[in-house]
Amino acid sequence: MGQRLVSNITSEYIAAANKLRPGKAKARIVAYVESYDDVAFWRDVLDEYETDNLHFEIMLPSRTTLGKGKKTALMNNLGPYMIACVDADYDWLMQGKTPVSRMLCDNRYVLHTYVYAIENYLCYADGLRRACTMATLNDREVLDSKAYMEEYSTIVWPLFVWSVWAYRMGRDSEFGIMHMIDTVTCRDVNIRYPEQTLEYVRRRVNKKINWLYRHFPEGKKTWAPLRDELLRMGLTPETTYLYIQGHGLMDGVVLPLLHPVCSQLRREREREINSLAIHETQRQNELSSYRHSSISIEEALKKSVAYRKSSPYLHLSEDIMRLMAEVGGAK
Repeated sequence: MGQRLVSNITSEYIAAANKLRPGKAKARIVAYVESYDDVAFWRDVLDEYETDNLHFEIMLPSRTTLGKGKKTALMNNLGPYMIACVDADYDWLMQGKTPVSRMLCDNRYVLHTYVYAIENYLCYADGLRRACTMATLNDREVLDSKAYMEEYSTIVWPLFVWSVWAYRMGRDSEFGIMHMIDTVTCRDVNIRYPEQTLEYVRRRVNKKINWLYRHFPEGKKTWAPLRDELLRMGLTPETTYLYIQGHGLMDGVVLPLLHPVCSQLRREREREINSLAIHETQRQNELSSYRHSSISIEEALKKSVAYRKSSPYLHLSEDIMRLMAEVGGAK
């Protein structure tokens, strides 16, 4: 009986419970997320919209099992007081071509990232230099990471359109997301000559595009209209990296770029300490203090909030404000 009652909780039930709350108790909106990893991100996002009389309670999608994932979150009885907060993946780009995509695009009680996943936000190009500074406590610019990511994205853009095309046409078994990632990742970056890595990616992308034109001749007429539709949706060639698979972007593009940058910045800082120390004890103490204060680039990226200035995040913010206006909780 207990499990049946829990599983039947709806937005209306929470709304009724909110009306019965004690005088100064805040009304609540339950926000279901896909997994443990998503809780902190969505807490940071929704914190900004809480008011004196309304708060969000972030929960995993199932109260009765350990089930996780987007579909589990979307299966709940959603409404103004029970929402789902999920990654867009390719579902937003599919624009209603699948049941999950239709729910993502049409249900105002589903908040989604507009970029592929949370990792894409953490890799937002405008915040990469600051992440390196936070990790190494050295603010020297070794390379222009924002320009690198924009050039990388422009190179990858035509292949990305093909990737979306394959999903829209039901041909993703032949060219899926992981095929795309395998083509556009770059495990080693020489930060003195980053153009070499970009040229390597360009060659691989061009080779794969030639294969796609041979393999999918029907794409010759339908690729360009899809490209134009994506542009109208707000995607740009310079920001393609926001829409490719998030883990692949983080592990195969951004970290291979930032690891050598941070290694150089740390070496510079430690050389400075070694040269300025008056005696061995001071040198050891300063090095120990520096190493204790610095963090990994992975940790720094998790703390980045630069994405809040991005166009996709502004769309998400508008969706949240519409929801808050509906429940009467807008600031």
